[in-house]
Amino acid sequence: MNNKENTELEKCPVETSIDILAGKWKILILWYLLSETRRFGELQKLMPRITQKMLIQKLRELERDAIVHREVYPVVPPKVEYSLTVYGQSLKPLLKSLYLWGEIHKNKTS
Repeated sequence: MNNKENTELEKCPVETSIDILAGKWKILILWYLLSETRRFGELQKLMPRITQKMLIQKLRELERDAIVHREVYPVVPPKVEYSLTVYGQSLKPLLKSLYLWGEIHKNKTS
């Protein structure tokens, strides 16, 4: 494959971002982790429509992509906390912009 073919096959950075953050739940999880570290149960209460299985899956994907950090404490019952990594914190301006745009849109359609 020559350089031209390689360039044509490379993803646009927007496509890469969408691949990582796509779906209904990941951005919402990140929003709730933006301000503080949260336990699994807290995230479930903040997002009552997400299933436990889906929440676990999305947290694992975000952890795999080095956006979320999972801290397990050696206590009984088990205590697990989730927070944004330094890399995950780099999404802060994007998340705040999405929030502000959502507010504007809600007011516009009301």
